[in-house]
Amino acid sequence: ACALSWIDTKLLSEVKMEKDLLPVGREISGIVLEVGRKVSFFQPDDEVVGILPLDSEESGLCEVVQVHEHYLVRKPEKVCWVEAAGTVRDGVRAYTALHYLSQVSPGKSVLVMDGASPFGTITIQLAQHRGAKVISTAYSLEDKQFLERLRPAVARVIDVSNGKIDVAESCLEETGGLGVDIVVDAGVKLYSAEDESTSKSQLLPHKHDIITLLSVGGHWITTERNLQLDPPDSHSLFLKGATVSFLNDEIWNLSNIQQGKYLYILLMKLSSSVFRPQLDEPIPLYEAKVSMEIVQKNQARKRQVIQF
Repeated sequence: ACALSWIDTKLLSEVKMEKDLLPVGREISGIVLEVGRKVSFFQPDDEVVGILPLDSEESGLCEVVQVHEHYLVRKPEKVCWVEAAGTVRDGVRAYTALHYLSQVSPGKSVLVMDGASPFGTITIQLAQHRGAKVISTAYSLEDKQFLERLRPAVARVIDVSNGKIDVAESCLEETGGLGVDIVVDAGVKLYSAEDESTSKSQLLPHKHDIITLLSVGGHWITTERNLQLDPPDSHSLFLKGATVSFLNDEIWNLSNIQQGKYLYILLMKLSSSVFRPQLDEPIPLYEAKVSMEIVQKNQARKRQVIQF
């Protein structure tokens, strides 16, 4: 199987990897056909899963892919091909956010923005597995209902779809005024309302809201690459002793020393049913082009996986 993910052309140009034609589909699961002489981790017929590197010349949608052993781990028997490929990217992101950037632990409170997204769903489940209390925002009634059905239950679902609910106020109320220990955002509003164009950005929290709802010593993990903090913002963060960390999807691909460890932990969690990913029905190969166009326009609410 091969999962489809949005291609960050801006990042590729910044790290000098932009090409006229970009291969599509980097999260793969499959069977080892042959190994090179110096390969030590795998043998033919091993079932594996992994993420192709950022500079890969090959598409995961090929029948056969040549890949370095460091980008792969063994697939646990209990995990099907589609779930393995469909979970690996969001899972590594969630692990990076909750363990590498913020050290989630029992009793901590975690706010996951847009918890019904594929990434949000796995982040919620991993945080709960570590004993954290989770609050989440929902962008639609459908998302709210999905989040309320999750088990174990989320402490509070904040429906921001009508724009009338104050996220900071709700979080402070839920935490008895202490604030949230870890915030994992899904983007933030950088400017005042009239400067924001799309309806989705209208639903995003303002950076001031996030700083307000952070606890003393809190961690704000942001996916907003152009985040601009003014001196008053920095002063508020300083007074709280809080940290801001940037969650870059490709960090393990740019420096892959830890990637194998994260992939392995993640797949063991999947095989022991710690979490269940939010996947669409498997897609046949002949529909891959249409599916990728939907993914690249950010219109897919569930992870799209091609099954061979």
